[in-house]
Amino acid sequence: MDSMNEKNRMEASRSNEERIEFTARDGEAGIRLDKAVTESLEEDAAASRTQVQEWIKAGAVLVNGRPAKANYKLAAGDEVTIDIPEPEAAEIEPEAIPLDIAYEDGDVIVINKPRGLVVHPAPGHVKGTVVNALMYHCTDLSGINGVMRPGIVHRIDKDTSGLLMAAKNDLAHASLAEQLKAHTVTRKYIALVHGNLPHDHGTVDAPIGRDPHDRKLFTVIERGGKRAVTHFAVIERIADYTLLELQLETGRTHQIRVHMKYIGHPLAGDPVYGRSRTIGLKGQALHAAVLGFEHPRTGAYLEFEAPVPEDMEREIAILRQL
Repeated sequence: MDSMNEKNRMEASRSNEERIEFTARDGEAGIRLDKAVTESLEEDAAASRTQVQEWIKAGAVLVNGRPAKANYKLAAGDEVTIDIPEPEAAEIEPEAIPLDIAYEDGDVIVINKPRGLVVHPAPGHVKGTVVNALMYHCTDLSGINGVMRPGIVHRIDKDTSGLLMAAKNDLAHASLAEQLKAHTVTRKYIALVHGNLPHDHGTVDAPIGRDPHDRKLFTVIERGGKRAVTHFAVIERIADYTLLELQLETGRTHQIRVHMKYIGHPLAGDPVYGRSRTIGLKGQALHAAVLGFEHPRTGAYLEFEAPVPEDMEREIAILRQL
């Protein structure tokens, strides 16, 4: 039984590795592999070019399924795969960062994350994250996601506020991860977007993948994209903005932000996918308001709700006065 549990744990760990894949475009022919890989990493997985060169030496970067040297010059159509290695556990330290805890027991903890707090450490950014705070608060966190992301089953963007669940053991982690995969977790967001949506209800069903013009970003893309579904309902139309409730059916990176931009109503305050005209928020007006799931041990359905944060509520009140 123990050997079977260890096998399952190892398989779950492998399935949660940070893997990035991209195809070299025509305009990138001749670019060095180490430069292309460094530029492909998102903010929360950023690494120096020197670190990337170490990954390449270790065989963590493949070109067309085979190892290559750091100075290899890409050809158009080359398929590049990056398996980001786990860093040393000693790099992550507990920190006494206050947590707004919505629920906690021996298996699960649910927190209301403030805007501006990164969920988990990454190379070059190992302090001041939710993980550091959880490690200080909890003596027990699941290890399935590795040393950089203990307990982390899913994540929300740094400048998105709201509810986030973490697992305290591997049994809980496996259950919650399976519920996410099966799309049975309830995830509802409140967002303020530019413009007045013409329909009170709707669904955006459009695949998301890396932006071919900037790999750090994501966009709706047919070829190579993953299916992404976002349901929306209008709460209120305010001046030249709309307040929405959005429910995720899938959970792609930046999904709501990309989908809202795609339909011509980007999130207010979004510094990446939004418009130059913005409101007084430091980041996008997006809040994870409702989170529901089956308890991994008892099977009971639990649902939690977090109110819109004060800064976002204040901006909405200002718009109502226009």
